[in-house]
Amino acid sequence: MRLGVLDVGSNTVHLLVVDAHRGAAPLPAYSHKTELRLAEHLEKDGRIAQSGADELVSFISEAAELAADKGCESVMAFATSALREAPNGEKVLDRVREQTAVDLQVLTGQDEARLTFLAVRRWFGWSSGRLAVFDIGGGSLEIAAGSDEEPTVAVSVPLGAGRLTRESLTLDPPDKDEVRALRRRIRIEMAAVAGDVLRAGKPQRAVATSKTFRSLARITGAAPSDDGPYVPRSLSREALSDWLPKLIAMTAHERAELPGVSPGRATQLVSGALVADAVMDLFDLTSLEVCPWALREGVILSRLDQLQPR
Repeated sequence: MRLGVLDVGSNTVHLLVVDAHRGAAPLPAYSHKTELRLAEHLEKDGRIAQSGADELVSFISEAAELAADKGCESVMAFATSALREAPNGEKVLDRVREQTAVDLQVLTGQDEARLTFLAVRRWFGWSSGRLAVFDIGGGSLEIAAGSDEEPTVAVSVPLGAGRLTRESLTLDPPDKDEVRALRRRIRIEMAAVAGDVLRAGKPQRAVATSKTFRSLARITGAAPSDDGPYVPRSLSREALSDWLPKLIAMTAHERAELPGVSPGRATQLVSGALVADAVMDLFDLTSLEVCPWALREGVILSRLDQLQPR
């Protein structure tokens, strides 16, 4: 069957069309996305501004038409922290539903962590043993760990790269005092949940997903995306430690010229790198393997699991 997945994140809104059936890996057939940066279309009180709602409705309407043109039997549409936390999120969801007929489901942070963990488990398989999975989004960091397809622990922390940049870094390049304060904030908030994750047991495989981790891995020497999803990629703590002061010293424009870094993500890369550094330090990890599957694939796999065999 052909399915569409519409992912409304804090940074990007992405339609992915896949051919899938139970027992097989979802095969990407079409992709359409835009860096809407919904989290930047916020009023002072956190409400989504009219401009952001307008752009969101326009893109979702376009995506729904594309999904129909591509022959999708159904479209699974979900939103993450930007809509989850906005005081007027429900009103925006109602408007999307009325004007596009798309019913956006808002995932909890725990749902995000759980579904991402499912995708990683299916990618690496049972031989991976106990997994620890980390995903840096625009608004939040998801962490999950366990030995089964359902994680033993799944948590979400407000440490997304976009959020931290917006709230803590005002200069380009970032001010050293602001970086120092942000580093402290990240480690305090992450340490508050680290005990729950560590009690799940030492992972036999530590895995990273998300664009931020992929960009950091590429900068530090991992294979480019053009080499395909099956090439092993990783991010080492040593390489990241070497690169972190360089990234802090660069302007956003200079970061955008690095391999694997888009102009839209370059402004958030320092915050993302600080989070990644804290992950490997607080969880005592020498490296993280990068998984090409993440939340979208987890949503697809969960949906397929619910279908009755034909």
